[in-house]
Amino acid sequence: MSKPTSDPNEPVRLSKLMAQRGLCSRREADAWIERGLVLVDGVPVTQLGTKIRPNQVITLTNAARHQQQQLATILLNKPVGYVSGQPEKNYVPAVTLINAESQVLGQDGRRFDPRDLRGLAPAGRLDIDSRGLLIFTQDGRIAKRLTSAEGEIEKEYLVSIEGEPGIDEMRRLRHGIVLDDRPLRPCQVEPAGVGRLRFTLREGRHRQIRRMCEDVGLKVRSLLRTRIGRIRMYDLPEGGWRFLQPDEQF
Repeated sequence: MSKPTSDPNEPVRLSKLMAQRGLCSRREADAWIERGLVLVDGVPVTQLGTKIRPNQVITLTNAARHQQQQLATILLNKPVGYVSGQPEKNYVPAVTLINAESQVLGQDGRRFDPRDLRGLAPAGRLDIDSRGLLIFTQDGRIAKRLTSAEGEIEKEYLVSIEGEPGIDEMRRLRHGIVLDDRPLRPCQVEPAGVGRLRFTLREGRHRQIRRMCEDVGLKVRSLLRTRIGRIRMYDLPEGGWRFLQPDEQF
């Protein structure tokens, strides 16, 4: 017996639909609905839990859009020895590096404000013994896009290795390795000078590159993340950070 198909016109919770459309996170949606900052077919909705039909038009008021523009997204060049998210015993979280002294000013001239730390969370991970580009954001839309399991966003790494991969090893690195009983997605792996490889991935399993290299007999000496989507680290100094600029997109 075939399963009944769901009705495409069945009402959906407004906050869920807003998150699905990439307008904001569900938490942000609920906050804006309570404040009357969300319009459905031009009419303000203030009741949490309201359901609407998927074909109805959702818009944000100017106040909500302005608030969204003020949400901080931060690019940090994380050094080795800092953890990305929750602090671990004897280790310091990378967010402690975000302060006025370590800021690199962008073209918009925006300066650090302690309020930029409220609700600021890492959008992805970078291992404690790895360094390079790490993103923190208050914007639920950006967090969802960068951490999506669908793997829309490329991440690029420059990896120093011990050992010399041959043709077969390079082929397996690009496609053919299984981790945690699941095959890895195809990725790009290219030589980047003597003793170095450039990896471009669309997924981020735990310590993935190190484990990939171990699987083909290579040892990682150092790992540097240089790019996330269209955002490159360029000359951001180690331990320094800057705001994502208004004209930049992942």
